[in-house]
Amino acid sequence: MATRPTSDRMRETLFNVLAPRIERARFLDLYAGSGAVGIEAASRGAARVVVVERAEGALKVLRKNLESLGLRGVVRVESVSVAAFLRKIRPESEGFVFDLVFLDPPYDAEDEYALALELLGGEAARLLAEDAVVIAEHRRRDKLEQRFGVLDRTRVLEQGDAGLSFYKPVHSS
Repeated sequence: MATRPTSDRMRETLFNVLAPRIERARFLDLYAGSGAVGIEAASRGAARVVVVERAEGALKVLRKNLESLGLRGVVRVESVSVAAFLRKIRPESEGFVFDLVFLDPPYDAEDEYALALELLGGEAARLLAEDAVVIAEHRRRDKLEQRFGVLDRTRVLEQGDAGLSFYKPVHSS
């Protein structure tokens, strides 16, 4: 699967939407690729940034980017599959609870969208802060489900060939 970076325009749109929430946020970037989105979150004041990527080529670029920007100790790199990360992390013992989660699997890996969103809306929902936002970048023509477990889509932004679907956890009263 080829890495497809988030376009500069789409990244700008994403962070314009997240601007009121990014400072001091705990940010998780799944399928991080070169790390551009996680690096942007760190540069905009996120308190903690974790990036998850397992492709060796992308990891080399990601680590080089972090090194050149002096962010190697600021951004934590997890070099495992997204599913393995979401299943293994225990928020209570490792302090992993996230305010913002961004996922951008390769477009051709359609099953990865459902896998990650189902985990985040199910067994990995423990990683989400009560008012968390989960954002999935996808092809504009690919419509993601309205609901994944406790995650409910609240917004879709489209730009060019890409779309961003925003999800929030729905808590029962």
